[in-house]
Amino acid sequence: QVQLVESGGGLVQAGGSLRLSCLASGRTFGSSGMGWFRQAPGKEREFVAAIIGSWGGTNYADSVKGRFTISRDNAKNTVYLAMNSLTPEDTAVYYCAAKAVVSGPFLYWGQGTQVTVSS
Repeated sequence: QVQLVESGGGLVQAGGSLRLSCLASGRTFGSSGMGWFRQAPGKEREFVAAIIGSWGGTNYADSVKGRFTISRDNAKNTVYLAMNSLTPEDTAVYYCAAKAVVSGPFLYWGQGTQVTVSS
């Protein structure tokens, strides 16, 4: 059974930083891909960042480019999201997700971790 467990969320002041972690169990995703999504109150879930394939290609939403960095440690089956220069607009529940295959959708989802940025 695949499980994704996020950690690292919390309350931070605007301009601050946080690093989210997502530990996967049940299978490995180093050859497929993992990503982060977020959902703010009253809004739909949106894509944040992904790291795809064995080559580790990365993609980012325009709203986080230059501020967020996604990375992974295949040995630990963990993906990270380093978030810098946080703003109140980054406040959301952040979800980890994983693909079964590179070309497929994000099939597995974590429960989410709350990130709150105060002004």
